[in-house]
Amino acid sequence: MILFAQFEPASGLDVFISKLIDGLALGAIYALLALGFVIIFKATQVLNFAHGAIAAVGAYLVAYTAVTLNIPGRWFPDLHPGIQWTISIIVGTLMAALVGMIIERLFIRPMIGQPLFSIAMITIGLDIVLRTIVDDLLGLGANVDTGSPFELLSTSNVSGIIIPHAYIWTIGVAVVVVTAVALFFRTRLGVAMRATAFDQEAAMAQGISAARIFAISWAIGAALAAIGGVFASVTPRGFGVNSGTAFTAFRAFPAIVIGGLDSIVGAVVGGFIVGIAEVMAGHYLAQYTGALGVGFTGVVPYLLMMVVLLIWPWGLFGTEEIRRV
Repeated sequence: MILFAQFEPASGLDVFISKLIDGLALGAIYALLALGFVIIFKATQVLNFAHGAIAAVGAYLVAYTAVTLNIPGRWFPDLHPGIQWTISIIVGTLMAALVGMIIERLFIRPMIGQPLFSIAMITIGLDIVLRTIVDDLLGLGANVDTGSPFELLSTSNVSGIIIPHAYIWTIGVAVVVVTAVALFFRTRLGVAMRATAFDQEAAMAQGISAARIFAISWAIGAALAAIGGVFASVTPRGFGVNSGTAFTAFRAFPAIVIGGLDSIVGAVVGGFIVGIAEVMAGHYLAQYTGALGVGFTGVVPYLLMMVVLLIWPWGLFGTEEIRRV
């Protein structure tokens, strides 16, 4: 469970700004997770229901790299903790990308040309398998340290509003990653991926390897899931990967649908919309907990999703499909 809004300012405006920052931080995590999901779907038309489990695997790999292997701290102990952790995230994310490529090669590629329903069932099976493996590696009820330096970085006081540095890092990393993805799609390889997503047969006729594009899309999707999983495991009170990390991607699913299943921009916008809505509802409707129920904040994104779908069935930025009968 992601714990936000740990620090309460005094005035009404300060409270709103504080909650907005909380919502942006949560939205940044949802945006990263949604972005990875959409990239895989856009390139391969596969609904990857194992995305949450991949996020948990990636978070565990980062924790294993940072704490157990102590990379790069074992060789450079004098490095700033923030720099050490950043390098650990990069190494762990690359390992998660490799896991994504292995999954695509062993389980997805042999299913090319088969019904999408069958492929979706395979991803559900993968989700169960990966989730079980992560639970075994973590231990029942365990909370594994990610090596996060946030307990050292503490907070910043901006005009009376106390902002945890974890929020700043989360939002900043999301901005950098989204920018990098946007720039990637302007490269030759990115254009090839966009062409394959638009028309696979035409792209192959131009000499583009669809198999290579599929592998790269799964690598990128898994890497983004890992980054999202890491920051979902970090809170101002502590840090750690646990059995609940995998469920974060499912909490991001409304963001994917709201933005549009095949829209990169929609994934980002949907993530921030859902994150802000969830935090704001949790604060301003807290007085109605008795009537709405303790877990009502988890329902808010799905209610928002249903409202959007009633008005825009393909999401805010999704591609509208026209079928003639």
